[in-house]
Amino acid sequence: MSLILVIEDETQILSNLQEILELADFSVIVAEDGIIGLQLAKRKNPDLILCDIMMPGLNGYEVLTELRQEPKTADIPLIFLTAKADRNDFRQGMGLGADDYITKPFEPFEILQAVKARLERHSISNQAYLKESQNTEILQQEIKKNRTELQNSQQLAQIRGNLLEKFSQDLRNPLSSINMAIYMLKQAKDEKNREKYLSILKEAYTQELDILNEVDSLQELLTAENTKLLRNYKLLGD
Repeated sequence: MSLILVIEDETQILSNLQEILELADFSVIVAEDGIIGLQLAKRKNPDLILCDIMMPGLNGYEVLTELRQEPKTADIPLIFLTAKADRNDFRQGMGLGADDYITKPFEPFEILQAVKARLERHSISNQAYLKESQNTEILQQEIKKNRTELQNSQQLAQIRGNLLEKFSQDLRNPLSSINMAIYMLKQAKDEKNREKYLSILKEAYTQELDILNEVDSLQELLTAENTKLLRNYKLLGD
């Protein structure tokens, strides 16, 4: 049930408005001047406000100005009620952020029609805002996810680059031994020396094979998903 705040200094009009709205199944709170009305608006946060313009204490324009300056009440729809039908008054009210403007005397159906229309419009606006907020949240999540995936990809590329450099260096040592052993094997003059350099060749071959097998194993391990897991468990630096 929507809560309507009526701010009106004419007691009979205030009573009539309350009765009309309650018969239409609205919940109603009332204030007989702008000061009390403003306090109620801030405390009760109604769904809509009907507000007279010419009132003692705070007039309707001043009430609206105060409401629009408070984040909690800034979006509450407000309909002005007034005996003044001057076009400049209308422009002043709308310029301050009023949602509608009904002149006295008015018929009950005018009040109900205006209230229902403004509540419906406000509801649609809130739904659109909620949908936009949800879309923004989804977009932010996608951006965060893409940023994380990019970081994982960049980190993976850096790790692979560092490992490639390391393996390149590791492969050079056995190759040096192989080159040296081949040269010395050609120069060997007896079986003993040939066996010695063949043994060096076999050892260097085994080292090269171990390094290549290690490369294959790391290729399977170093995926973007594994990199993410390793970082989550703080096994990799940032």
